[in-house]
Amino acid sequence: MLSRMLNLWHNPVMSALRKMASGRIHVRLMRLLRTGIVMAAGLGGLASSQAQAPQSFEMFITQIGALARSEGVSQQTVDSVLPTLTYEERVVDLDRAQPESRPDAPIPKYAPYRWRHVDAARIERGHAKYQQLRPNLIRIENETGVPESIMIAIYGNETNYGAFAGNFDLPRALASLAYDGRRRDLFTQEFIASLKLIDRGVPRWTLRGSWAGATGLPQFLPSQYLLLGKDGDGDGRIDIWHDEADALASIANYFVYHGWRRGVPWGIEVSLPSQFDTHAYASKNAGQRCEKVLDRLSRPMPYAQWRALGIVPLDDRAINPAEPMSLIQPDGPGTPAWLTSSNYNAILSYNCSNFYGLSVGLLADAVER
Repeated sequence: MLSRMLNLWHNPVMSALRKMASGRIHVRLMRLLRTGIVMAAGLGGLASSQAQAPQSFEMFITQIGALARSEGVSQQTVDSVLPTLTYEERVVDLDRAQPESRPDAPIPKYAPYRWRHVDAARIERGHAKYQQLRPNLIRIENETGVPESIMIAIYGNETNYGAFAGNFDLPRALASLAYDGRRRDLFTQEFIASLKLIDRGVPRWTLRGSWAGATGLPQFLPSQYLLLGKDGDGDGRIDIWHDEADALASIANYFVYHGWRRGVPWGIEVSLPSQFDTHAYASKNAGQRCEKVLDRLSRPMPYAQWRALGIVPLDDRAINPAEPMSLIQPDGPGTPAWLTSSNYNAILSYNCSNFYGLSVGLLADAVER
């Protein structure tokens, strides 16, 4: 989920947050955009003061507490959480060690990643979960158009079907990342969102997850829970930490929000003609979210046009000849290739990595068989 965090400011979720002040967004957002407005003055001042002299973590947290109060977080929550926070150097070290911090590093091969994430054990567990959760999955797919198998594949990729969802204390991790300063606005907004979850009645001990702030069975960021969390079983609560129905419904709601199109396959594996020049169909993605990831996809063309170029599907999945699809061959000439639809881009919104997107699609296909 790290790419989701790193690109959050530019993705549709943050676009939604920026629209919030005019009241065009779901009430669950609870006026999160005002965080950014306050930060323009508050965090601008913090940045200025930090440029002059180092600021202690404790002083920084006190000022963030004031920002949280201006966002409607209760004094009780601020008083109960802030005194428990300490700087966690490990999460900052983990952040700095990520590939996104080394933009010039060579891109690894996809095949080893694929066999680690779409392996026999994960497929077998996916089959079991698929059968166990069918009543909820069928109902959610009928309501949203998001395939059962895609929901299960996200669940499997994010937490291995709930086996491990992370054990970092979210407020502490997010406060530490905000203090680090490299993405201060972003992590401060997520920290304040975590306080809003506590205000909503989510116990502090429940707010555990990845070092980068993702939590629960679907590994949502706190702001994503506020925006897209969904009650999947009608009990009046949204518990993405323990309730699989809520987690699956929230995953589906995430994809609906990001433009999932009912009845459109995410993609299909294909065989390319020998000497096929993929560079001739390169896409231009300058300035777009996760530009380098999207650059590995060709420009979209109708499926029939790809077929006319000699590209052959490797299964019998029905695809509308007019469906715009992009070509990706992550490991280069002579290796597996796929044509992907706009629904693949919806998967990338969950985690902007082609390795992740392909693995979710392939796991979904394997679980469904």
